[in-house]
Amino acid sequence: MLKKKRKKILNARMLTTVGILSAATIILGSTGLGFIPLPMLKLTIMHIPVIIGAIIEGPIAGGLIGLMFGLFSIFQNLTNPNLLSPAFYNPLVSVLPRVLIGIVTYYVYKAVSRFNGRLGIILGAAAGSLTNTIGVLSMIYLLYLKEYAAAKEMNIGAAVKAMLAAGMTNGVLEAVLAAFVTLPVVYSINKINKK
Repeated sequence: MLKKKRKKILNARMLTTVGILSAATIILGSTGLGFIPLPMLKLTIMHIPVIIGAIIEGPIAGGLIGLMFGLFSIFQNLTNPNLLSPAFYNPLVSVLPRVLIGIVTYYVYKAVSRFNGRLGIILGAAAGSLTNTIGVLSMIYLLYLKEYAAAKEMNIGAAVKAMLAAGMTNGVLEAVLAAFVTLPVVYSINKINKK
């Protein structure tokens, strides 16, 4: 009787990748390198290690790196609070969307890469980035809209418009940036892994 080989869910390579990319996310966040300041807004690149991990190692690795990103987000808001920090103490705002980055990225990448590998990476990265933006803003909207409006010193209608504008502006720019950074990194890693 032949024994079927079972694929391990977590192997040494995946755990190493999760550790390295989780550390990269924490370094980006703690040093300020994870934020690109523009005249009217800040773009984040802290989610890019989650996206890369999901594409090269799968949804479990992406989800674990996203979990570390989300937990670090809670830590960051506890140690360096700002007006919106109370919303980020809630794991539904700070953790859940970050875990979903890895899962959404992987499945979009997998679906599209069957037809075109590079396009799969680009669309997977963009989808993961938008998952972060839409997930965080949606949770703030659903759970903390009044608090968000008060922190921004706006009425509810103006706060909703501000959230939509931030989502559209930041979301699109961060998605483009994520695709631009992720494509050469993943493409290079895939070439190395094929050797």
